[in-house]
Amino acid sequence: MLRERDPENRLLARGARYRLAGEFVRDQALAASGLLVEKIGGPSVKPYHPPGLYEQVTAGNGYNVYVPGKGDDLHRRSLYTYWKRSVPNPAMLLFDAPFREACTLRRPRTNTPLQALNLMNDTTYVEAARFLAQRMLREGGDTVESRLTHGFRLLLSRPPRPAELTVLRAAYERARVDFERDREAAKAFLAVGDSAADATLNPAELAPFTAVASTLLNLDEVVTKE
Repeated sequence: MLRERDPENRLLARGARYRLAGEFVRDQALAASGLLVEKIGGPSVKPYHPPGLYEQVTAGNGYNVYVPGKGDDLHRRSLYTYWKRSVPNPAMLLFDAPFREACTLRRPRTNTPLQALNLMNDTTYVEAARFLAQRMLREGGDTVESRLTHGFRLLLSRPPRPAELTVLRAAYERARVDFERDREAAKAFLAVGDSAADATLNPAELAPFTAVASTLLNLDEVVTKE
């Protein structure tokens, strides 16, 4: 079908399938959530980093410690991330970014459980999931299905199939029940990251939609160039 519609591949209908580079995975999550700062140029910035990791390697004290940036610095394009070769950004390393100790002609592409754990637990992605959920609530209409569909389209540029929408609706309902039982867990979940949650939105709705948004960010189709 694609070959018939685009026989010379002028519309790039066909191409190799491969997992996105680590920088692209992060930038895509920030862009879909609305967090990405599109400013061009400027000095390197320090996004979120696992606490203590930098200092363990550098025996850091005084000025030799990692201090994450504030505001826009946390959401600049990955191109501007501060890089120390002895302690590279661990989230990008999980997605096969090189150490930069030597010229790399071609990056390997691996598929490991740690990548999924990073996408579900790293502060950058939890925060991005919350902002994506806020877009789903503000822009996605009045029904759960329309909001789920909006989030799905923001990331995959297509509407979900009926079976996919059914799975997402079930995930939403499970998360909603869990967060209703444990309001403190919902509060802690929505407090991850330096940016505050939208106070005009109902936390009882925002928390389960954030959980679903995190699921969407983990989809193979999201982190893979089809």
